Amino acid sequence: MNTRLSAELSGAIGTSNMISMIISLICVALSWWALQNLKLDLVIRYPKSPQGRLLHLLLAIVLGHFVAGFLLDYLGWSGLIARMF
Repeated sequence: MNTRLSAELSGAIGTSNMISMIISLICVALSWWALQNLKLDLVIRYPKSPQGRLLHLLLAIVLGHFVAGFLLDYLGWSGLIARMF
């Protein structure tokens, strides 16, 4: 009985982690797409240089991480609402 419960629990955790990874990657990709419209040449001397592109990538990762965190928290909170009543 314990091995079955353990297998089900590890399957649920694996599924949850996979969903979190997919949501994070989607949010980073969406933030990369949204940042394409940002005029970095007003802030950076050479936006097409490797440093400028790296900054663009890092901004996309940071923004995507925050958005994914919000979405995952919201998903978790909405799942807990059902247990309130």
